[in-house]
Amino acid sequence: MRLTRTIAETRAAIAGLRAQRRTIGLVPTMGALHQGHLSLVRAAKSRCDAVVATIFVNPLQFGPNEDFSKYPRTFDADCALLEAEGVDLLFAPEAAEMVPPGATTFVEVEEIQGRLDGASRPGHFRGVATVVAKLFHIVGPDEAFFGQKDAAQVAVLRRMVRDQNFPLEVVVCPTVREPDGLAMSSRNRYLSPEDRQHALALSRSLHAVEEKIAAGIHESAPLIEAGLAVLAAVPGVRVDYFRIVDPGTLEDLPDVRRGALIAVAAWVGPARLIDNLLVQPPQLTQPGLAER
Repeated sequence: MRLTRTIAETRAAIAGLRAQRRTIGLVPTMGALHQGHLSLVRAAKSRCDAVVATIFVNPLQFGPNEDFSKYPRTFDADCALLEAEGVDLLFAPEAAEMVPPGATTFVEVEEIQGRLDGASRPGHFRGVATVVAKLFHIVGPDEAFFGQKDAAQVAVLRRMVRDQNFPLEVVVCPTVREPDGLAMSSRNRYLSPEDRQHALALSRSLHAVEEKIAAGIHESAPLIEAGLAVLAAVPGVRVDYFRIVDPGTLEDLPDVRRGALIAVAAWVGPARLIDNLLVQPPQLTQPGLAER
């Protein structure tokens, strides 16, 4: 695995791959890697000739009171994991390489960037879109791989790719879970053993909604009520949102009959965690959370 630190050497390495007529899959990460990230790498390897991963803790997507300085950084361990998975190129720039001092140009994906996590974290998706657009320009991938757990991010980036005519496909891979159902996240490292048990309320709340849908309840109001009831019963869980939205626009839906994204965000101890359930028409259900 080749490691690059600058945009210039990354572009030179990409040119070498292109000279061999190799298709390129991009896996952008902020490091602190877990099996969810590695599942994206494996998907990229299965679909593309070469895999480029990035590790960049993006300062633009953190608010002033968020955890940028404390965000877990495990670079050496991450490199070992990526090399073991057969990644061809790792681009790991310093902040000034990606965000020059005094930078005043940003990517805004209007309206959609202010929904779900964007409503709770103003400016978050502007920071995500700006840096991901830069990575798309630097690497020029054929396909870029993201996880379903970050469903709101996926919607924002798909809209950006469509609106800006990026010549690539956004590939979304299933959420990877612990055996007990907790969605894998780098922020799970913040959880105490007690917090870890409380965090299971997120996946249980989605499972409660899934059961209601299977029983023939399709209206959003009672489904949201069922999910919130699960969360309210667990101490130490502070709900940010529990919403039923269109997976493409993130706008609220009155029911799930034509498909929907059931999305939840909550604070558990020091960590803000997210999870979601994608309801597909016409069957209205997907494999249970415990089966993934």
